[in-house]
Amino acid sequence: MAETTFRIISSGWIRHYKHHSISLKFLKMDYKELLAFKKGFELAMNIFYVSKNFPKEERYSLTDQIRRSSRSVCASIAESYRKRIYPAHFKSKLSDADMENSETSVWLDFAHACEYLSDETYFELTQKSNEVGKLINYMIFNPSKFGVSSK
Repeated sequence: MAETTFRIISSGWIRHYKHHSISLKFLKMDYKELLAFKKGFELAMNIFYVSKNFPKEERYSLTDQIRRSSRSVCASIAESYRKRIYPAHFKSKLSDADMENSETSVWLDFAHACEYLSDETYFELTQKSNEVGKLINYMIFNPSKFGVSSK
């Protein structure tokens, strides 16, 4: 197999990497194109809008927590994708994303139990969270499909 040397330009830094027959399509793909990121972003935005109706006394507790954890899912997916040159880091950051998604699910449970979410909204958001979790786990167990080398 031919060894390929290429440059990745990210945030003003140039890095040189050597890989055996890596597909260049992975270098061009942006984390925003990942289905897990798209679905996670959609979930975070839905949570943002529904949490606007939470009571004022929840502003510095439930509202902040559910917004922070749902946004952290996307941030961790983005970080994992930028770390895909290092397989262990890729999986570790995705594990963080999965953890944040689970935390979001717990906050959804509390919001529903406190009657801040209707049954319909709760079910819809919980289903989206479950879907995001499945996509994240697919990435964890299939890293080579996301440009992670198997060094």
